[in-house]
Amino acid sequence: MQSRTGFAPSNDIELAYEDMGNPEDPVVLMIMGLSAQMTLWPREFCERIVEQGFRVIRFDNRDIGLSTKMDGQRIEGSSLLRLLRTGLGASSRVPYTLEDMALDTKGLLDYLEIPQVHVVGASMGGMIAQIFAGLYPERVLSTAVIFSSTNEAFLPPPDPRALLPLMKGPGPTATREQIVAHSANTRRIIGSPAYPTPMDELLVTAGEMYDRNYNPAGSLRQMAAVTGTGSLRRIAAQIASPTVVIHGRADRLMRPSGGKAIARAVKGSSLHLIGGMGHDLPRPLWDEILGELGSNFARA
Repeated sequence: MQSRTGFAPSNDIELAYEDMGNPEDPVVLMIMGLSAQMTLWPREFCERIVEQGFRVIRFDNRDIGLSTKMDGQRIEGSSLLRLLRTGLGASSRVPYTLEDMALDTKGLLDYLEIPQVHVVGASMGGMIAQIFAGLYPERVLSTAVIFSSTNEAFLPPPDPRALLPLMKGPGPTATREQIVAHSANTRRIIGSPAYPTPMDELLVTAGEMYDRNYNPAGSLRQMAAVTGTGSLRRIAAQIASPTVVIHGRADRLMRPSGGKAIARAVKGSSLHLIGGMGHDLPRPLWDEILGELGSNFARA
């Protein structure tokens, strides 16, 4: 399979990307979530989209993976206060917002000279996808949002047992082994209870991510962007492209109410809830998820 990698200058930073498939095929842009490198879109998952006749691009968001780190940008104020304001749909002062990250995405496409894409976003990436599709509708053929939210007021908060491991790492003196174990255990906690990924597989993935890049300060700044941007409802309501919202009924980190809020906000969207699915992409559900994505691509 054809595959190209590189670094795209965008919005005064550089984004690391991988570009798979035939350059002449319609483009599917994959946007990952909080503290997640582009490699958390499983390569085989992406290849299956390519096999359907698409060109797939995945990339590292700012502050993660091989993309530019926003070192020196300090997070001011209380993280708890930002969480409380998020629960009210209010914004906070943060180093950068999800709108900045959507602009990064636009810059990547400008660099690659791609006029339009099918955009697929997961978790925080689903929030970025909503903003991108809402603010730059001329660039979007279709929109797919997986286990995400509008962050509007009064949505049920995450289960603390799922949220705390993301907010509290293993500590600044932790060894590689401890960091990898913490990452794997966090993914186990937020994952799909009906389709658990074996711990040895989680450990391998966590080790690969650590060796590729480990930047906990960037993850904290991304968390601040999520909690500091405020409600996305008005932007989501501007999305005009065919839209599917995919969400796990067993997601404790991003409650199903988040997906339902997106579906309410986006006129004509389709909501697909999956029993036993949590905040991950378990292999047994790939056929179902890819089927929903393919159907939505076809609607465009």
